[in-house]
Amino acid sequence: MTAQALQQRDLAVVIGLEVHVQLETDTKIFCGCSTEPADDEEPNTRTCPVCLGLPGALPVLNEAAVEAAVKVGKALDADIAAETRFHRKNYYYPDLPKNFQITQYDAPICADGTLSVSVEGDRREIGIGRAHLEEDPGSLQHEGGNIETADYTLVDYNRAGTPLMEIVTDPDFRGPGEVRAFLAKLEEVLEYLGVFDASRDGSLRIDANISLVPEDEMDDGDADEATLAAANRTEVKNISSHKGAEQALAYEVTRQKNAIERGREVEQETRHWDESRGITVSMRSKEEEKDYRYFREADLPPLQVADWTERIPIPELPDARRERFREAYGLDAESASKLTSTKEVADFFEDVADRFDADLAATWVADDLLGELNYRDMRMTDVEGRLDEFARLIELVDADEITEKNAREVVLRTMLDEGLDPDAVVDREGLGKAGDDAVATAVAEAIEENPEAVEDYHAGEGGALNFLVGQVMSKTGGSADPGTVNGLLRDRLDD
Repeated sequence: MTAQALQQRDLAVVIGLEVHVQLETDTKIFCGCSTEPADDEEPNTRTCPVCLGLPGALPVLNEAAVEAAVKVGKALDADIAAETRFHRKNYYYPDLPKNFQITQYDAPICADGTLSVSVEGDRREIGIGRAHLEEDPGSLQHEGGNIETADYTLVDYNRAGTPLMEIVTDPDFRGPGEVRAFLAKLEEVLEYLGVFDASRDGSLRIDANISLVPEDEMDDGDADEATLAAANRTEVKNISSHKGAEQALAYEVTRQKNAIERGREVEQETRHWDESRGITVSMRSKEEEKDYRYFREADLPPLQVADWTERIPIPELPDARRERFREAYGLDAESASKLTSTKEVADFFEDVADRFDADLAATWVADDLLGELNYRDMRMTDVEGRLDEFARLIELVDADEITEKNAREVVLRTMLDEGLDPDAVVDREGLGKAGDDAVATAVAEAIEENPEAVEDYHAGEGGALNFLVGQVMSKTGGSADPGTVNGLLRDRLDD
């Protein structure tokens, strides 16, 4: 359909994703090279003849990668093939030393799955057309600029051969916001499975296919294959974050609509997302399937996985755990969502809830601890070796040994900022809860020293009591319970 014809019609956005997920394994998918980078790692040091594609080197499949793929397939409620096989995808690019990529073509390990996503309060089922295993290429480092302006480009093959799972969705997205919600949910599920680490650089990379099709050719919100085939599809590559995906697609929707409004054709091409400039730039014309000249990988026999589905278990997934938390602990939807945001958070909450009241545990974990971690741009994994210390802090509050105010505003923050345990902070700051005699003495002194506030209280001034409470708290170094102080003051003042 010509751009001039499209000008006169309302357009619908149709998006499909290809999500490349680095699987967490100790070694690469076809060799024994480590996948664990060191802080001082030199380029091209985690390599061997296999991942460098040297003549005569033969691949050996990593069983852990296959197990991870089966777990993902089960979590996505996909069909897991009884037999799967590998192919060679042929294309030349500097970060692909063999000039082909070992991947899966017409026999993916997983197909026909779904992932349920909440989009603005509505539940959506996103179809997963296929999910297959392949090897990661190396990485390019553009020196002196970006992909267009660099003086030269270096290649690091340390990443080459890292196991990838490519998850290909159906064209079920109708806007960039839906894509962002899907990626967040997918990442959550992958982390629960223990097959993915979001903190790794480049662990999640997204290619997005986007088409604009006439609204009146959509059937109940879906586009048929003929309609999609008639639309020129643009692929946007090199997206590395949820936010980046939303921004890249929002830009691309606007770019294509502007082109159509000006009577220009939307070219079928591959475009690069330049995050620094917030634009997509043309890379090359869009390849077709035939351009890759797929053929069977003769060095890897067909893989039989018929019995793996039953043999490999998966943990309780986020949605199920969220619902169980609401039923078992009486949590509201917001608290249940916070407490299942990651598996580490959910595990810690359950450990605390087994020892203390569930409401107390939920407040401290969901609001206090997570709030302070988020403020410091930290994750639960950053403090996973100290969870017993945080449980001890809750114990001090539960046993009425320190006030909740001091626990939140002094002890917890000092624990995170200085790495001290709660007892050390309490001792150093003198935060042990004041005894009854000390509080009573402070109350008497506050009343004696502030006669004007006492007169204001008797005159009905609401702020007078709060002022006197503050005076008592100051005298006790914040170690008195505010509720107790309030009650003692009222008793004395009303006597």
